[in-house]
Amino acid sequence: APTMFAQCSRNSVSPVVLLVLLGCLLCPPAQASKSSEDIRCKCICPPYRNISGHIYNKNVSQKDCNCLHVVEPMPVPGNDVEAYCLLCECKYEERSTTTIKVIIIIYLSVVGALLLYMAFLVLVDPLIRKPDPYTQPLHNEEESEDTRSLAAVPTPGGARANTVLERVEGAQQRWKRQVQEQRKTVFDRHKMLS
Repeated sequence: APTMFAQCSRNSVSPVVLLVLLGCLLCPPAQASKSSEDIRCKCICPPYRNISGHIYNKNVSQKDCNCLHVVEPMPVPGNDVEAYCLLCECKYEERSTTTIKVIIIIYLSVVGALLLYMAFLVLVDPLIRKPDPYTQPLHNEEESEDTRSLAAVPTPGGARANTVLERVEGAQQRWKRQVQEQRKTVFDRHKMLS
């Protein structure tokens, strides 16, 4: 009983620890509601006279999201500022870096779990599985049919005949022969009963 309790407590602790760590990552700091990386104003200014087009980014509030507050240094002299700013298109952008971090963590966790499962299937599963005495003769017959069908197909340039395409074609031919044999036996039995 103590060993079962120890195993159960070990299994239940890891999800709890995982949830606590995830909660710590999700909780934003108390002093700032939005990080400076979460908000920005983006102004796209097209070419104007002899000045090439440019994109300006600045961390400002939504009410200050205009050309006068974002475009620094101003590329035009004082009397052309208004005309230049009328051409610029400013957009306020807001994002949540916390949400982005959580999605990336979940994505990496799923990929890691799949990689661990693949490693388990490749390394451990063949060692655990015991050969089934009933299916072993079937596998031997399929392997002998594979060798016969591969020996009948000429290989160009003496290359090995173990490509995936040739294996698929061999399996397809075996399947067709099996279907034909099944049809033949069904029709023969049907004729005998008639």
